[in-house]
Amino acid sequence: MAPHSDGANHEKLILDSWARCRDYGLTPSTQPELHRPSAGDVGVLLEAHQFLVQTTYHEVLPYYEHILSNSHCLIMLADGRGQLLQSWGDQRFLEPGYTQGFEAGTSWIERYTGTNAIGTALATGQAIQIHRDEHFLKANRFMTGSAAPIFDASRSLIGVLDVSSDTYLPQTHTLGMVKMMTQSVENRLIINLFKGEHFFLTFNTNLDSLDSQWAGILVFTEQGQVISANRRADILLGLELSMVNIESLFDTTLRNLINHPEGLPMQLTASGKYRFYATVKRPVHVRVIPRDFRQNHRAATTEPAKPSVPLREVPLPNLLAQHQRLPANQPFTLDAIDLGDPRISKAVRQAKRILDKDIPILIHGETGVGKEVFVKALHETSDRAAYPLVAVNCAAIPGDLVESELFGYEKGAFTGASQKGSMGLIRKAHKGTLFLDELGDMPLKVQARLLRVLQERKVTPLGSTESYPVDIRLVSATNRSLKTDVEQGLFRQDLYYRVTGLNLELPPLRERQDKTALFHALWERYREADQEAGLSEDVLALFHRHPWPGNVRQLVSVLQIALAMADTDLITAEHLPDDFFADLQEQPHVTAPTTLAVETATEMGETSEAEATPANEQPFPEQSLPELYQHCEGNISMLARHLGISRTTLYKRLKEFGLHS
Repeated sequence: MAPHSDGANHEKLILDSWARCRDYGLTPSTQPELHRPSAGDVGVLLEAHQFLVQTTYHEVLPYYEHILSNSHCLIMLADGRGQLLQSWGDQRFLEPGYTQGFEAGTSWIERYTGTNAIGTALATGQAIQIHRDEHFLKANRFMTGSAAPIFDASRSLIGVLDVSSDTYLPQTHTLGMVKMMTQSVENRLIINLFKGEHFFLTFNTNLDSLDSQWAGILVFTEQGQVISANRRADILLGLELSMVNIESLFDTTLRNLINHPEGLPMQLTASGKYRFYATVKRPVHVRVIPRDFRQNHRAATTEPAKPSVPLREVPLPNLLAQHQRLPANQPFTLDAIDLGDPRISKAVRQAKRILDKDIPILIHGETGVGKEVFVKALHETSDRAAYPLVAVNCAAIPGDLVESELFGYEKGAFTGASQKGSMGLIRKAHKGTLFLDELGDMPLKVQARLLRVLQERKVTPLGSTESYPVDIRLVSATNRSLKTDVEQGLFRQDLYYRVTGLNLELPPLRERQDKTALFHALWERYREADQEAGLSEDVLALFHRHPWPGNVRQLVSVLQIALAMADTDLITAEHLPDDFFADLQEQPHVTAPTTLAVETATEMGETSEAEATPANEQPFPEQSLPELYQHCEGNISMLARHLGISRTTLYKRLKEFGLHS
């Protein structure tokens, strides 16, 4: 046998594989059985694994092209059942007439093709290299294959990446490269799955290795709960990272992490002794690096900066003053989210009426309106609050894994299944609440099984003949029209009527009539104990005019950034992120922010906003620019916002007046 870095372990893996092959009735002279489904089934197979294929091809392979382009090797990607999904590279080393064994859909499990890199990696769950004579079948001994399993964000084995050749590549080099490639694929799968909604912490022991595939990745929520991690993070921290709080992992606070400038390395200490370098990345709907505007004002003086125009603090509504401040990670109750909007109040009243009855609820609303917050409030108010609330994002789980995630599976139910099996998310919600978010994205096949569970109140795990009773409150949510999906055959009609006992519609933030109370309520919820200054009238006016395309989720992000920038000061326009003003500027006849600019222009004898031509048609008169520049104390960002122009344009105009070199 060829020498390998892991010596005896590798030899045992090969011997065990050969023993399995004999148990399957294979002999070294057996010809490989090239099991390949029909063309139609191949199409279904590729569609089901499109996310994995596209991630591998577009986001990982280009980084290794310079190594693989001249190596006469073939790169193969298989699914968790050993069926080839795609291959790239050079097939010239293949034996004549054997190329069909490398077509999409062909199975490479050991039962059909003996000991081989793909099949044995699947059988063992380990990276492995199978040299020529280590193949059980003589027909496969013309090549050397190096393969490593791919695990998704939930640590389920979903595929294998293989590099095969007729040994042109050094053996140890190839296996190491395959491990790097699969680690890159796993990292990208996690990033692509969670980047829209959650925070990322990337960390490593060396600053120069922060961007490598061997860095640890943690995905955490706004409340600090770690909801996913790559395998490298487990190794670096030496901990089981399932559903822990990130503050328990490092000697820092959640506030420091989420407010740290994006992309700027920091030092963290774990367990009081292990030092790491780390960077934080925010959800994609907060694509800003908030600047601390206080530094611009205070750099030239030891005195605290004062606003250019006095801004009065707006007192909190009595409604909030009567309640003790809730920590940001403490769930709301239904009463707490009813701040006076008629549509929200109606939804709360209706939900209370059926709170402890066996009636399913379907919540409609745009992305970010607070559907999950409403469900958490409903759960906390119900008699099931002492039991689990299990939230499932049907759009986030890959289509081929939804069944096993929801219904569970017995050990050995399929290739790559955990040896302990899985009880499934529905059974985890027993006696509690099951929240199916983005229900319209659930595959039709899974819809049929879910309907059966709701009808029979029993769950049968994959690979099992035993059913388990479940007692759940079902709450679903969607931002799609399920009626339209039913008409188009995308959603089962019988399931639609099963999940729509009570339909609730949550309005978008721009249409809510309780915005002032909501602004203060969220400020109160996310502020620190020493942040008592509140929101300025200037900011409240901007908040009321903003279109809020990201709804309440966007509002929370803006407030968190503003709180970080203002520290203990009154929150003013200068503490708001750039993207906030970009949304305002996209609206017709709106400049942002306007309060300070209008008051300043009025003092100088200029026309007020109500009488002025929109800024995108006629900007502020240039003769007032020096005065405005002086009034803003040289703050370029603030002045550009007041004028509704880019900083580049402002620099050019200032240069014309000799105000900027």
